[in-house]
Amino acid sequence: MTRFKNKYRIESTRFQDRDYGNAGFYYVTICTHDRIHHFGEILAGKMQHSLAGKIVVEEWHRAVDIRPNVQMDEWIVMPNHLHLVVNILYKIDGQSRPAPAKDNITANASKKWHGVTLGSIIGQFKRACTIRIKTAGYDDFRWQPRFYERVLHTPRQIHIARRYTINNPMNWRKDRNNPPNLYM
Repeated sequence: MTRFKNKYRIESTRFQDRDYGNAGFYYVTICTHDRIHHFGEILAGKMQHSLAGKIVVEEWHRAVDIRPNVQMDEWIVMPNHLHLVVNILYKIDGQSRPAPAKDNITANASKKWHGVTLGSIIGQFKRACTIRIKTAGYDDFRWQPRFYERVLHTPRQIHIARRYTINNPMNWRKDRNNPPNLYM
């Protein structure tokens, strides 16, 4: 572990040579702090969203709607986490190209809400959810710091991530994010 200003800091889990604004598929998992069930519950293999869960659903739709370079693929909101298969693309004259490294997707876009890197998309999404969820009365709501991500390089990897996401509610009893399974 390295130090910054004489304090330990956690190293980045991101690949140092990867530009996370590049076009491509990413598999993302975002968890609540301490895996607390804020988003609802699984009943008969189906997710039943709480108010907080419905807010997360609405904010994910909004996050994609305001970014023309982000496509929603498979995704699921679980009781204490969510899985997203995200496709970042950048089109110029109908051609898919790598997104620019800076938050300047369009000349009239607000830099604050239209980030084009995976980190800025997820960070802004988490912030918007937190504001709305706390306003809705979930005073103890917090996200786990950071998020897990994996770059999906092949069609097979994309297929596996999609299938895992779709089947996640049916496999909840065995899920590692289900609190009874955390320390097994």
